[in-house]
Amino acid sequence: MASGSLFCVRAFVLLALATTAFSQLSPNFYDNSCPHALSTIQSAVRTAIYKERRMGGSLLRLHFHDCFVNGCDGSVLLDSTPTIDSEKTAVASNNSIRGFEVVDNIKSEVDKACGGPVVSCADILAVAARDSVVALGGPAWEVQLGRRDSTTASRTTANADLPLSNMNLPELIDNFKKQGLDETDLVVLTGGHTLGFARCLTFRDRIYNETNIEEAFAEKLKSTCPKKTNDGDSNLASLDPTPAYFDTAYFNNLVQQKGLLHSDQALFSGGCTDPLVNKYSSYPIAFWQDFAKSMVKMGNIKPLTGYQGEIRLSCSKVNQ
Repeated sequence: MASGSLFCVRAFVLLALATTAFSQLSPNFYDNSCPHALSTIQSAVRTAIYKERRMGGSLLRLHFHDCFVNGCDGSVLLDSTPTIDSEKTAVASNNSIRGFEVVDNIKSEVDKACGGPVVSCADILAVAARDSVVALGGPAWEVQLGRRDSTTASRTTANADLPLSNMNLPELIDNFKKQGLDETDLVVLTGGHTLGFARCLTFRDRIYNETNIEEAFAEKLKSTCPKKTNDGDSNLASLDPTPAYFDTAYFNNLVQQKGLLHSDQALFSGGCTDPLVNKYSSYPIAFWQDFAKSMVKMGNIKPLTGYQGEIRLSCSKVNQ
């Protein structure tokens, strides 16, 4: 435990010394160019979640996967071409991230409201993530706007920078530190797992081989996730007991050793993040407040602004 705490202290010191790139984002960016942009996104998100509540978690996750790979630039949405190696096929994303058709629909609706391609796909992801959390009972925050879209993607960078379900606490802290995020950001943003599901492939080893897991919880999951590799790999289990509600059940589960993923339970296994998990488990308002702060912080990771990048006509491909 002492070594884990020391790692956290060192990581925090290194992070405090890091410089943060200046961003030209503003919550009022579209006030003049497209005053109905945000209300249009909100309406489309609510409609999508009404049709399928799971979609809220999927849209939140898309924004996360976007920001962790070369910044919040919409690169996660690009399809493969002879010149683009799509991030959709990265290890952490392949057959996992979803909601692209919803983003395409939002883009179409926003372009209609704006009279053309005014709002970037990167900004659509940022706003849709916020609106999804709100629609499912979570906190609101002021989204900074003005991101532009990348003209490329990198599966190699996605494989290097996206956190994986088998990471331990020092690996997770280092992974988030690379993005300018500290251990509080790590815990609260991973708390986004209060929404959504995970595939058997990502938690099989935990339920059959790990010891820091509540026995009855593990046994129940085995009916969903057979031990044999490749058997039921895509079968789903919820990341917490209420996967369509933004609450603190995720943290309550961790305290009870019911984290679905190895990386989930790593946040409460005798390391320096234990106090944060206890805090959010006991005080929902603290989680709400810190989650909003960390989402703004994550949304400010290396955005393209000004004349950088482009405003895509279609979120899945670069402009010709």
